Amino acid sequence: MGKIQRAILSVTDKTGLVEFAGKLSEMGVELISTGGTAKLLRDSGITVMDISELTGFPEMLDGRVKTLHPKVHGGILHIRDNAHHREAVAAHGIQPIDMVVVNLYAFEKTATKPDVSFHELIENIDIGGPSMVRSAAKNFQDVAIVTSPDDYAAIAQELQNGDGSLSLATRWRLAQKAFAITAAYDSAIASTLEQVAAPEGKLALEGQDFPQTLRLSFDKAFDLRYGENPHQKAALYRDGSGKGVANGKQLQGKELSYNNIVDLQAAWDLAQEFDEPVCAIIKHTNPCGTAVAATLAEAYRRALECDPVSAFGGVIGVNRPVDAETATEMTKLFLEVIAAPKFDDAAREIFATKKNLRLVEVVPMEQKWVLKNVSGGVLLQDNDMRPLADADLKVVTDRAPTEQEMRDLLFAWKVSKHVKSNAILYARNGQTTGVGAGQMSRVDSARIGAMKSVLGIKGSVAASDAFFPFPDGVEVIAEAGATAIIQPGGSVRDQEVIDTANKLGLAMVLTGVRHFRH
Repeated sequence: MGKIQRAILSVTDKTGLVEFAGKLSEMGVELISTGGTAKLLRDSGITVMDISELTGFPEMLDGRVKTLHPKVHGGILHIRDNAHHREAVAAHGIQPIDMVVVNLYAFEKTATKPDVSFHELIENIDIGGPSMVRSAAKNFQDVAIVTSPDDYAAIAQELQNGDGSLSLATRWRLAQKAFAITAAYDSAIASTLEQVAAPEGKLALEGQDFPQTLRLSFDKAFDLRYGENPHQKAALYRDGSGKGVANGKQLQGKELSYNNIVDLQAAWDLAQEFDEPVCAIIKHTNPCGTAVAATLAEAYRRALECDPVSAFGGVIGVNRPVDAETATEMTKLFLEVIAAPKFDDAAREIFATKKNLRLVEVVPMEQKWVLKNVSGGVLLQDNDMRPLADADLKVVTDRAPTEQEMRDLLFAWKVSKHVKSNAILYARNGQTTGVGAGQMSRVDSARIGAMKSVLGIKGSVAASDAFFPFPDGVEVIAEAGATAIIQPGGSVRDQEVIDTANKLGLAMVLTGVRHFRH
């Protein structure tokens, strides 16, 4: 590629543009621009030619037509080594455009605005921008396409080092990025408009239906050492939102593994169930200890008490900033990862003594869908975010739960949602006392949860993620020493189960909500 002599700049996101344009101008690059971009550059003391001066045609139709012109696209698309192309552009007075700096109308941002009108949404569909991006990317051997402010500094540096030229490798990388951006942009438009009920008045999105065509776009963040097992390759991809586990900020420690990230999501999800300070300790996606308390440090100590053996090498999720007291307690045990909304400076100084411990700050986000691969396709479902309302709770036994039992039942219910099915979760005083996870028989989960208990089950309550198909699970729970049960109900043997609870003196509450986790 020869020296860049002429560039067109037309951007929605003007971050860093003035500095970048200034460097281009200093290197003798002629700048052409449109509308608000041109005004910003002029106001900043940078000389710029209006697009209308280049084309000999005014911007019109409220800006809908300004760059859709042969003198723009001919200047971008003609192949410099093709004699016929050179003759054609010369005959029509078309000047080469060697660099295109464009980012697109913020369609997705507009679509999320409250009460956005259909007209406003449509007007934020960029036409000229994607056209220039695709033209420049197609002709990457002769033209550099710049679509992100993140690239400005590196491009300016390479131009300075290369006497105003960019390498073929750089132009190809920029073209790849450009095509990915236009693909994601078109996908966002199609996915949004597919949900519009009718193009009249206010925008009405049909929130209940899944998209007819599922369009997903993620950028690779980095390769992982391996997947679930050393013989499997893996990588992490991000949605660009800056939120959630995938976009978490790692503050220290070894690189995250595939299994670390899976457990990290499980720990984070469980911690987000609670308003009060909570600590969830996860092993292989199941909580081995969860507790709430007045302070985060106390919540951690109580969670650790639940199963200190299993907690070794665990992954922790909390819903409060980690302070020095909590950090001091956590450094006493070997842990793999800690996820929190924030770590204060004192905590980070304490954790610095544990060089391999990963600390990850996560910005909360609402996860709308859950995706699962199957051969030949994918399964898509709503995220399991169904909270319990007072109206859901139905006491079905002769004895109603005491106030303390009801508090513990609701705590146990929230935690049991995050235990692999079949799940039986024992709890007492805001602390798990036994976890039976992932068994093929619910009665086996009840037995295992009691058998593994370190704190003892006496005086605990139990939560079951799904109904009891037979009374035997209730009998095992009562024999272990629990006093109350919360479960969805819905079995053909519900009455037998309730009768058994009455016979054993247990209180039982039905929710009508199931929380299978496969």
